[in-house]
Amino acid sequence: MFQALAKSSAAPGPQAAGWVQTMASHKLLVPPPKALLKPLSIPKRLLLGPGPSNLPPRIMSAGGMQIIGPMDKEMYQIMDEIKEGIQYVFQTRNPLTLVITGSGHCALEAALVNVLEPGDSFLVGVNGIWGQRAMDIGERMGARVHPMTKDPGGHYTLQEVEEGLAQHKPVLLFLTHGESSTGVLQPLDGFGELCHRYKCLLLVDSVVSLGGTPLYMDQQGIDILYSGSQKVLNAPPGTSFISFSDKAKKKMYSRKTKPFSFYLDIKWLANFWGCDGQPRMYHHTIPVISLYSLRESLALIAEQGLENSWRQHRETTAYLHGRLQALGLQLFVKDPALRLPMVTTVVVPAGYDWRDIVSYVLDHFDIEIMGGLGPSAGKVLRIGLLGCNATRENVDRVTEALGAALQHCPKNKL
Repeated sequence: MFQALAKSSAAPGPQAAGWVQTMASHKLLVPPPKALLKPLSIPKRLLLGPGPSNLPPRIMSAGGMQIIGPMDKEMYQIMDEIKEGIQYVFQTRNPLTLVITGSGHCALEAALVNVLEPGDSFLVGVNGIWGQRAMDIGERMGARVHPMTKDPGGHYTLQEVEEGLAQHKPVLLFLTHGESSTGVLQPLDGFGELCHRYKCLLLVDSVVSLGGTPLYMDQQGIDILYSGSQKVLNAPPGTSFISFSDKAKKKMYSRKTKPFSFYLDIKWLANFWGCDGQPRMYHHTIPVISLYSLRESLALIAEQGLENSWRQHRETTAYLHGRLQALGLQLFVKDPALRLPMVTTVVVPAGYDWRDIVSYVLDHFDIEIMGGLGPSAGKVLRIGLLGCNATRENVDRVTEALGAALQHCPKNKL
């Protein structure tokens, strides 16, 4: 039989021969890219911007492990361990806690697309770029968006938010815990209770703040909390995570219309992540390797302990502030209590172009810092101390680089 199979495959019939000829009937118009025929080359760089951060060796090793099937029982075990890690860093017991395949933007969109319906009132704290993005997404979904706009560096008081709640009667309030574009740390105590008094849910962005400063989802009455992998957790970009209170779940599961996005439909995702007690069904192909890395990043912070991580960021950033002020640089956020421990914003010194400073530090010291973003663009430099990068040694390195930049970059160029 094998000889017959070999003979038949060696001599294709007329139809098969024609098919083979058709397959080769066109010449390739696009040759192999020359760049892809060379080895991949990545510069060695210290990432001290607002994120992403450098990867510790353990997380890099996890990214080199062999892939397994996304619906294998071993993968489900890894997913369950990730959920427990998220519950720990969020300080929540919410069963509806899961990973989103996408960056922090994707988690924000998942929250809004599942909670808001067309015509819903949505109150947004806009004191930086992330409030701007939340407002944009809400408008795209047909919500009635009411921005509470602050100048860069501003934050919100309970009284200001209560006035907005009373006036607009929103179903959802958005606040950014750590506004990485301006360096502001938004206080959260009392806001959950205030929102619930007005029958409003509280949605909080903790992408840059998670793991670096105290945050207590359940005790602070936060209904929806999301974060990202690439900041304090030191995992590769591309995954985010989110948790929903019972109040938020009730709002989502009683909506009158389907969410606009199938990919971000929380009912489907909740099932796939084992949050609903039902047999898991396929929804999408998860990024298995990225989840290995995320699992290890959560393991590292669990081993260190949240309180130790908070202390590390607080103390290292205080040391950074002292070194910056010794250089004659001015911190953008005036109130020390409102300064974000993970991302420090520095006023661009008079007479300098911020682009010259950023470029000099990168070109001469292989250190990446960033300029402003959104409403802070052109006004600040941003220096990030995230996770394993939050060390006094790195502070010494970046302040030495900044000192050299101030000596060598041209002044009064603009």
